Amino acid sequence: MTATEIRPTTAAALETKAPPKPRNMGQIIRWLLLFLGGIAMVMPIAYMISTSLKWPHEVYNVNLIPDEPTLENYLYVLEDGRFYKWFINSIIIATLTTISNLLFDSLVGYTLCKFKFPGRQIVFIAILSTLMIPTEMLVIPWYLMSQSFGWLDSYWGIMFPGLMTAFGTFLMKQFFESVPDDFIEAARIDGLNELQIWWTVAMPLVKPALAALAIFVFLGNWTAFLWPLIVTNSVEMYTIPVGLSGFGDEADVAWELIMTGAAISTIPTLVVFLIFQRFIIRGVVMAGLKG
Repeated sequence: MTATEIRPTTAAALETKAPPKPRNMGQIIRWLLLFLGGIAMVMPIAYMISTSLKWPHEVYNVNLIPDEPTLENYLYVLEDGRFYKWFINSIIIATLTTISNLLFDSLVGYTLCKFKFPGRQIVFIAILSTLMIPTEMLVIPWYLMSQSFGWLDSYWGIMFPGLMTAFGTFLMKQFFESVPDDFIEAARIDGLNELQIWWTVAMPLVKPALAALAIFVFLGNWTAFLWPLIVTNSVEMYTIPVGLSGFGDEADVAWELIMTGAAISTIPTLVVFLIFQRFIIRGVVMAGLKG
């Protein structure tokens, strides 16, 4: 085929090629709403980082880019020994509470899902009903329990209300519903006991739920303020949210220092999310393949 024969064919192909379809108005509106929602979510973080880089006299300047950026606030906070103590307290409390929730919530959820016993639905409804009780109404009973057991101003006093949650139990029960009963029966025939079945058969199949629960529980305990503020008396037992609030009072509401501490405290939450997000994504992908 000669070059003169190729050119008309190519030209004809270009002429017959359909023009790109214009985006409809609905799709444009959706993208616009997503863009505005993204800005609304990112702006507080951007303002936090911007304020952490400002000098005290620039704090109330609304510009996101500081006129004279500085790292003095980070040096000041990191050189303060109290911040390290608060950071360690928050790590210990959030980590242990997360592990406790993953174990006990999954155990209870598995039991309510895979065991048939009288009153099972009543127990499940009773657990769910606790979700309707505001946390503020439980603070006084929690405090009286901590006082009577000698848990005030201790790690155990801070952690015990969240070692097991109704939301986590509900979440795990719903995910265990997707585990085929045939797998459980096959494991029983093979001679595994119930704990072995729960750990080796059921738990690997609900990794997305475990990852989501770990993220929720860790973030909830990392950012908790009300209960740690009430149950702790000494500065050494403060968590980061409580410590930063007191740090601001002592520094005459030094917002640049508070924002600096808040910026540093977001690092563990990002690490936890990056670690567990792959399990959630893998679970979504596998669910799509099964469908």
